[in-house]
Amino acid sequence: MIKIDLPKKQLGFFPTPITGLKQLSKKLCGPRIFIKRDDLTGLAFGGNKTRKLEYFIGDALLKGCDTIITGGAEQSNHCRQTAAACATSGLECHLVLGGSEPEFPKGNFLLDKLFSAHVHWDGTFRKGEKIPQISEELSRLGKKPYIVPYGGSSEIGIVGFVEAVNELI
Repeated sequence: MIKIDLPKKQLGFFPTPITGLKQLSKKLCGPRIFIKRDDLTGLAFGGNKTRKLEYFIGDALLKGCDTIITGGAEQSNHCRQTAAACATSGLECHLVLGGSEPEFPKGNFLLDKLFSAHVHWDGTFRKGEKIPQISEELSRLGKKPYIVPYGGSSEIGIVGFVEAVNELI
C-alpha cells in the first residue's frame, strides 16, 4: 500500500467493486479478466474522474479557492464530473469547451448546465487554451480560481489512481 497524504474532499463511493468478465474470459480461452467498476463511483453517473477530482477539490478548498476552471469537449465526462463536484462542494465552476454552443443541450453538456456550470465556448480550440485568460478575468472580478488541467492530467490527478491501486492490493 502506498500512503497518500494530500488534502481530499470525498465525492464518491469507494472502494468500487471488481467484477469478473466471465464471458470475455471464456471467449479468450482462459485468462481470467476483471474490471474495476469506477462507473459506480456515484458522482454524476460515475466515472474514474471522480478519483482525480477528490484531490483537486481538496487542494482547491485548502487553498481557499472559490472557483474551479477546466476544459474539455462538449460531451466531456471530465467536465460533467467537475461540474457535479463543484455543485456538491459549493464552488463556482467554469468550463472551457471546444466548439460552439449547440442549439439544444444534450448529454453531458445538458448535465453541465443543470449543475450550474458557466460555459465558455472556445471555438476551434479543443483543450482549454483560453483557460489562463478566463482565470485572469475571474481574478480581476474578485474570484479565487483554481485551474484543473485538461482531463485532470497532472501530478495531483494521478494520486486518485494510486488510490485505485491501493484498493486492488
